[in-house]
Amino acid sequence: MADGRAALLLHPVRLRILQAALGRRVTTADLAAALPDVPTASLYRHVSALIDGGVLEVVGERAVRGAHERTLQVALPAASLDAEEIADLTIEQHRDGITAFLAGVLQAATDYLTAPGSDPARDGFGYRQVALWADEEELAALTVQLREVVSAAAERSPREGRRRRVLTTVLLPDPDTDPS
Repeated sequence: MADGRAALLLHPVRLRILQAALGRRVTTADLAAALPDVPTASLYRHVSALIDGGVLEVVGERAVRGAHERTLQVALPAASLDAEEIADLTIEQHRDGITAFLAGVLQAATDYLTAPGSDPARDGFGYRQVALWADEEELAALTVQLREVVSAAAERSPREGRRRRVLTTVLLPDPDTDPS
């Protein structure tokens, strides 16, 4: 993958780190527990790259046994590519990016489904697809509406009775439909 933000964000391990940290404050120890297959040295290297790239921000620091433990959170919207960056990706880079993205979603779903006490019906677990017809203006309006609704929900703070939930969206234009 090319240098730049796309390479930073779409790297498979860094994408998994972002997915694990999304919507919460985490330490590197938390990330290590969430990603036990990632060697510690690699995890620290990828976390540092995300901090240096402005995608993870340090929101706290404390001394722990002579070392400094940092608390991190995802810096939105730095964790997303903009339209120009998306346009600059090659088809292969898009395929690599969506593969890493969906692999992270699959891993998160597997972790949930295999966790003791998981109850998909109770917990609102689900996956759905819906087809919609929209011209460019209607799609832009829908995107704005979705961002407003989702942003309002994402701004809620953790509290008793709330459970972190991850909403994943993928918009796939139908290649067989003539846009004219």
